Amino acid sequence: MALGLVTRILGPVHTEVHFRELDARERAFEFSAREGALTIAATDALAASVGLHTYLREVCGTAVGWDTPRPLPVTEFPDAPPTRRTAETDQLYYLNFCTQGYTAAYWDWDDWEREIDWMALHGVTLPLTLLGHEAVLLDAYAALGLDESTVLRFLGGPGYLPWQYMGNLDGFPGPMPSSWVDGHLRLARRVLERQRSFGMTPALPGFTGHVPDELAPGRTRTRTWQGFTTHVLDPADPRYARVAEEIARSQARLLGTDHLYALDPFIEMVPVDADPAFPGRVARATLAGLTEADPDAVWVLQAWPFSYQRDFWSDSRVHAFLDAIPDERLLVLDLWAEEDPQWSRLGAFGTKEWVWCALLNFGGRTDPIGDLQGAVDGINAAKAAGNRPVGLGLSMEATRNNPAFFELVADQAWTRTGDVSRDWLPGFVRGRYGPEADPALLAGWRALNTTVYGASGVRIFPEQFNGVLTARPGYTDLARPERVRAEVDGLVWYPWTDLVGAWEALVGAAEREPALAEGPLGGDLADVAMAVLARVADHRYAELVEAAAARGAVSAEDVERFLRVFDDLDALLATRPEYRYATWEARAESWAADDTDLRVLRDNARRVLTVWTTPGDTVLDDYAARLWAGLVGGYHRPRWEAWGRGLSRAVVDRHGATAELNRELTGIAERFLAEGAPTVEVPPEGVVGRSRALLERYGRAGAPRGR
Repeated sequence: MALGLVTRILGPVHTEVHFRELDARERAFEFSAREGALTIAATDALAASVGLHTYLREVCGTAVGWDTPRPLPVTEFPDAPPTRRTAETDQLYYLNFCTQGYTAAYWDWDDWEREIDWMALHGVTLPLTLLGHEAVLLDAYAALGLDESTVLRFLGGPGYLPWQYMGNLDGFPGPMPSSWVDGHLRLARRVLERQRSFGMTPALPGFTGHVPDELAPGRTRTRTWQGFTTHVLDPADPRYARVAEEIARSQARLLGTDHLYALDPFIEMVPVDADPAFPGRVARATLAGLTEADPDAVWVLQAWPFSYQRDFWSDSRVHAFLDAIPDERLLVLDLWAEEDPQWSRLGAFGTKEWVWCALLNFGGRTDPIGDLQGAVDGINAAKAAGNRPVGLGLSMEATRNNPAFFELVADQAWTRTGDVSRDWLPGFVRGRYGPEADPALLAGWRALNTTVYGASGVRIFPEQFNGVLTARPGYTDLARPERVRAEVDGLVWYPWTDLVGAWEALVGAAEREPALAEGPLGGDLADVAMAVLARVADHRYAELVEAAAARGAVSAEDVERFLRVFDDLDALLATRPEYRYATWEARAESWAADDTDLRVLRDNARRVLTVWTTPGDTVLDDYAARLWAGLVGGYHRPRWEAWGRGLSRAVVDRHGATAELNRELTGIAERFLAEGAPTVEVPPEGVVGRSRALLERYGRAGAPRGR
């Protein structure tokens, strides 16, 4: 398997790579190179893959990121003395239920093969793998007496399956195409075979108590999540353990098992019974069914509810729930440990095994932001705990964003970083751009590390860190212009000239070596432009609110100046295929077997990134908004244009203007769901030329007031 990995990332010409077994008590690797031959000794296949990646990064100056073109430009293996590393932690967990919906919903084998190679090179041992669970549920519920059409209605739309599996919703927005189920069962088997061949131990979904109402009419209880109602069995009902067992048996039969079951019966929903002993009863019934089917079953539990609904999950309730699960049966994922660590609150989970996880990204938002130094400080503190974590984890709701943050966290499974700017950034920049990287690139990244990636104390959550580019327009801010200004200024917690200086450094390096912009640097240019233009848009929005509140009206020219930011960013994003909405929708369409499938798949792809539920329902509106070409100019801009048209009226008749705006916003959403995004023309000057033009237009001259 390791030799296949070499061929995929380096090309077929590299035959002088030799692997051998390393005898060591802990997971480790050792690499050496001499006279063009590379030798890697390792305790296991994943350690060997990390060893290969470490050699490529540290000796050849090239790394494999999510966005790295392959094969790598390595033409020879420079000599290297024997270099040995031992793993800092036993495990590296990867993915979040939501990632399947916000990033990988429409991936095919080529996407998954590339992703699994990334996992192997970074040492992922425990990937969460949801693929194929539709077929498992169909098989299990058929054995329990339900017909296929009933189960397909229960499953709902393909793009929303992660929330179905977590028990948040059912039947929305379907129906589930039967062709999807068959195709994804085949894909799941292929993905799992490859993961297991590397020695990974995939965690597969399990039963959460959530069932079709038709399974037990009159015997279920209802609960709600974000306006959706679902049905759950009582743990005292004999069918509870029976369903858990049947699903586990179907899964083992169709997909095999590695004895890890990811299931969260209370994810963002408090238990249907307030009795403090109730969660323990759920735990015992869940385990009874699991272990009947698989005596070696281990429950993988997200600690997210303990953070998200802390009012309910008091320390005593948490411990009562966890104590109902034997230590050897549980692995706890401290899901948002970089921001709200539960391990420090709950005594490192007592005697339970647990994983320190970094979430950072909610909904797949593309904002470049993070606290690099804070992440490694948090990891180092956890490693010093009495009951230290057995692993680290990347639990983002979507991948393909903020690669520096997630690469840094993954690296801590095999190393221990002190000062990020001094110890880690130079290697990251060299691996990302090549051994002869322009010194300006490191200078630029160090400036990013003190600005958008130095977000110490900033709560990075959609409801609190959005900016206006992807927010739902409204007029309530007209009554509080001073507060709006304070909020906008607070989003720039760093010297503005430092962020602009980072942008200048990256643009200058790309101009000196344009070929670099065809790889990761092109994406980085788009990311930094997002960071700058998002804050410029916030600033111009605040100016409009202040002007309307002070003068009672705004000019059409002022509104157009605000909207121009959308146009300019949309054009820049169009230069990168990964930042085009059309790329997302085309992936969804590729799974359609007929016109009926096509309608469902298009609807799911459009809906989840915009209204999430239905037009006019603002509960999850814009939660998964993206700064993508076609969305910025074709969806978000028309909404803000409608806002601008009604701004003067809103000063004297806010109620009437708001009602009219909401009607327009509903119409815009309905049109987008029906028609999709407009075609975006790709600027001929490319990402470098567009970056230079926008740098000159919005850089130092467009500085927000802030700092």
